[in-house]
Amino acid sequence: MPANGRSRRITIDDVARSAGVSRQTVSRAVNDKPEIDPATRQRVLLVAESMGYRPSRFARGMVGPGLTTLGLVIADVLNPFFPEVVSGVLAAADERGWQVAVYSTGSALERETAVAGTVVNHVDACIAFLLDPGAIELIRRSGMPFVLLDNEHRPPAVSGGRIDFASGMRQVVGHLVERGHRRIAMLDDRGRPDAGDRGTRHSLFLGTAAELALPADESWVFPAANSLDGGAAAMDDVLDTGFGATAVLAYNDLIAIGAMRRARDRGVRVPEDCAFVGCDGLTLSRLVDPPLTTLTVDKELLGRAAVGQVAAQMTGAGTGETVIEPRLVVRASS
Repeated sequence: MPANGRSRRITIDDVARSAGVSRQTVSRAVNDKPEIDPATRQRVLLVAESMGYRPSRFARGMVGPGLTTLGLVIADVLNPFFPEVVSGVLAAADERGWQVAVYSTGSALERETAVAGTVVNHVDACIAFLLDPGAIELIRRSGMPFVLLDNEHRPPAVSGGRIDFASGMRQVVGHLVERGHRRIAMLDDRGRPDAGDRGTRHSLFLGTAAELALPADESWVFPAANSLDGGAAAMDDVLDTGFGATAVLAYNDLIAIGAMRRARDRGVRVPEDCAFVGCDGLTLSRLVDPPLTTLTVDKELLGRAAVGQVAAQMTGAGTGETVIEPRLVVRASS
């Protein structure tokens, strides 16, 4: 029994191990397929019943035209990054006659396993933004088609979709260096636990800066909560420490906009005194004053590609990865 008091859902792999057969044999037994010895079928079914195994809708062969339910797990319905991803998933699913159920973890790592447990009992396939290894493994072991998005530590056995931030960071830092900036502060999302205390964009920023002969080190990185207020507070840190930044690169557009607004409130001219660049390419970035330079990600394409991967898995394809190339959009903030 797990520490939280909830029983772990029994999977087809558990039954296969207990019965001493392959997972394909378990699938044939529970689906009443002919390609199995009757005695073996009976033994497998008895083991499955004694363990309380309940096949997913997908494993029971209930998926057919118009019947597929796709689960989409996102971090936060209020985060403006996700609506375009959801839009891409909904459009691609609708083209296939699928329905979509959207779940939110509320950006709380401790909620991910509970949400994953709900997903494996109610949908046929899953696309998810998850970080917790236990939650990821729970969905993987269910046997349903599964695509994990935006996780640099994706298990090899799970299909994925990611953004090529290595290319993106070269575009961003290169742009700032071309504009004459030699002192760049990075506002990093302090809430991302996917790479320990050092997130992917953090590492890529420092590596790219070194390649361009900037004397960057950890003191160039300032933690920020993932919000407008978080960006404002981080900008206070940049200004109050006397870091002397002539440019600020933020983990995402929300943090960048909050930082830029706080800088202007404190008498910093943008971009004359300090340039600002965000990541993600939110619609909001075009509407602020001055309009924000941002590393734009085709979020709708990311959602569509993930649905395509699910469809491929349903036809027997193995795991794979979709990589989305970001594009720097230069505006008045830099």
